[in-house]
Amino acid sequence: MQKNSSLMVRLDEESKALLSAAAELRRVSVSDYVRSVVMGQAERELAAAQSHTIAMTPTEQLDFWNALAKPPKLTKGQKGLGAIMRGDA
Repeated sequence: MQKNSSLMVRLDEESKALLSAAAELRRVSVSDYVRSVVMGQAERELAAAQSHTIAMTPTEQLDFWNALAKPPKLTKGQKGLGAIMRGDA
């Protein structure tokens, strides 16, 4: 892969240390590590978009499921509409 363009990303110190540690585990530079992970993720997201599916990580799936499982909090207007529809108002 020819590398002829750069991209600057600002990170907090904790994120930078995390990326450095992960890159060190793979014995590659931080740039090569970020490139390999980000490109793979971008390709997965584009493939999902082209096939009209939603791609979520396991954590995102759990967050989505938990959000769906919570009972909704109705606004005052929604409660009023419900009363009107039931004939209570």
